[in-house]
Amino acid sequence: MRVALLALFAVLALAACGSSSSESGTTGQAAAGQAISISETEFKLDPSSAQVDQAGTVTFRVTNDGAVDHALEVEGEGVEEETETIKPGESAELTVDLSKEGSYEIYCPIDGHRDSGMEGTLTVGAAMGGGSTGTTEDEGSTTSDDGYGYGSG
Repeated sequence: MRVALLALFAVLALAACGSSSSESGTTGQAAAGQAISISETEFKLDPSSAQVDQAGTVTFRVTNDGAVDHALEVEGEGVEEETETIKPGESAELTVDLSKEGSYEIYCPIDGHRDSGMEGTLTVGAAMGGGSTGTTEDEGSTTSDDGYGYGSG
């Protein structure tokens, strides 16, 4: 009986440790093979910028928190993938193989939404990795490389 109780406690302890680690920190950053959650409203993406430390597979969990139809497209480095139209109050997932480090555009491809502000940037690779263009805007970002990015190497 004691062995069964100890085994049960061990399983519960392991489950508690593992369950929070895959979900924490997914709003702005994700490791390869994890998810980034994005909320879409009229007319913005939240967060509008995200970073993945390594190239690999990333799942975008997109929720339409607005009042009109939206979608999400990821484009760059030879990738162009998008969700189906997401109705207000609904969600969709988009799993993309981001095999190259660099900068990717994320935006709503519905007519006129991108021009109205529904766009952002996804950076794949370490912050110090060279070859990035200056297209990211870190306004309101919580990245640790505040204010520099030029001349690293």
